[in-house]
Amino acid sequence: MYIDLPEKRYYAIGEVAKAFGVNTSLIRFWEGEFDVLKPKKNAKGNRKFTPEDIKNLKFIYHLVKERGFTLEGAKTHLKEEKKQALNNFEIISKLEDIKSQLTKIKEHL
Repeated sequence: MYIDLPEKRYYAIGEVAKAFGVNTSLIRFWEGEFDVLKPKKNAKGNRKFTPEDIKNLKFIYHLVKERGFTLEGAKTHLKEEKKQALNNFEIISKLEDIKSQLTKIKEHL
């Protein structure tokens, strides 16, 4: 999974949903289901996701959409093995990013 978001302090829910290829309602649903998602809200109530929220969303997306975990299974996995699983996921994500960049460089040669 390669999520292409520019580096910013905050992301709007529409940007996040588009990057993940899901509806904004799913992002709001996951926010209610997973304690690790705590986007800031402005005076109007608009959600502003931090890079940390995006990292957690990537992990949730990976567990639910790519590995086929149920929501309860994903919650349990996050609670019991969060640190180790998140470290592994971050390493895999970084390697996928490097692979994508190398592929782009190869195409330009």
